[in-house]
Amino acid sequence: MANLRDHMGRPIVAVTGVGVVTSLGVGKADNWAALTSGKSGIHPITRFPVDHLNTRISGMVDFLPSSTKGASPLTYELAETAAQEAVSEAGLDSVDFAGPLFLASPPVELDWADRFSLYNSDKQDAGAERLLRVARGLKELDIFDTTQFGTIADRLADRFGTRGLPITLSTACASGATAIQLGVEAIRRGECDKALSIGADGSATAEALIRFSLLSALSTHNEIPEKASKPFSKDRDGFVLAEGSGALVLESLEAAIARGATILGIIRGCGEKADDFHRTRSKPDGSPAIAAVRAALADAGLGEDEIDYVNAHGTSTPENDKMEHLSLSTVFGERIGSMPISSNKSMIGHTLSAAGAVEAAFSLMTMRESVIPPTINYDNPDPAIVLDVVPNKKRNAEVGTVLSNSFGFGGQNTCLVMAREPV
Repeated sequence: MANLRDHMGRPIVAVTGVGVVTSLGVGKADNWAALTSGKSGIHPITRFPVDHLNTRISGMVDFLPSSTKGASPLTYELAETAAQEAVSEAGLDSVDFAGPLFLASPPVELDWADRFSLYNSDKQDAGAERLLRVARGLKELDIFDTTQFGTIADRLADRFGTRGLPITLSTACASGATAIQLGVEAIRRGECDKALSIGADGSATAEALIRFSLLSALSTHNEIPEKASKPFSKDRDGFVLAEGSGALVLESLEAAIARGATILGIIRGCGEKADDFHRTRSKPDGSPAIAAVRAALADAGLGEDEIDYVNAHGTSTPENDKMEHLSLSTVFGERIGSMPISSNKSMIGHTLSAAGAVEAAFSLMTMRESVIPPTINYDNPDPAIVLDVVPNKKRNAEVGTVLSNSFGFGGQNTCLVMAREPV
């Protein structure tokens, strides 16, 4: 029988359900088939006018009922869809989950449709007084709800019957991984025997596109969208804004075994370190990212030679890919040149708040299926980044452990170590 406690005497945390939605499709099966065949979900933007914009492509999810209803409704539908798949796979009650909810979601802004509703309702005068008068006259809560950061989690808690105050968090591009970390820690502390961790982001709006463009962070490779995201390539020119969701059902291994659940993988370790160097840039020496990787390994009780594969943050921005290589080569030394690494963002783009959860889901599938998804568009390797990038086609390989990196704007660094089997 497997050990039920880890090297520090804490409950081992298992994954018993996984759900995914990206621009490649809805559900694990469709996403995995597309991902391992090297298919790209990046496409021209049709949701809003892109005339005169430098970037006119994205990995938006355009096939859900809420895709044209604004960031908040779409983020909710993405989260609910992934969570339903995860809870169903775990074999748990989808209306009485009876465990805590941790949701990573984007910062909330009033959707443009609601802004126009306010501005156009009364044109007798201008300014704040007019807006206040119009707002007081509205007899519904819809506009108010879309401005509240916790609304999506509240609705999900009602939908799935989670317990306690639902937690909504935003740690930039590390958010999805942080949601998983919080679930792991709650189980380890004995506060619950299961948790639902979700990362969802439907905020690929015109404003977001313009803001990231002003930071020179986005790819402008508009002519052939599927070729735009090129992690670790010499000619990379920025990330591709995208949407998606990932959900994991986490359980103590003891509870999962007791009810006969299928174990999809183990969350062995979590590590996080903050970087206060700059609002968007990483510290040049990579020390916070290095510390996050080392913290995750230490938490997992694993050495540098015990990681089989790295699911990279791999955004395709010139600086971030360089920093990630620096951190990995510092931790793993010369071995990093022969350790398989790939970036799912080459195919699905950067799903922002959802990225850490989506990539954790794909990491678990990599171990379970013994297949490493490729990094597509890897045709012009950067000679300054010496990595064993799995190029353009999947690689069959036995993978027992994975390091999944999430390095976000503002110095939010979270790394997860996952394993195929218990200790």
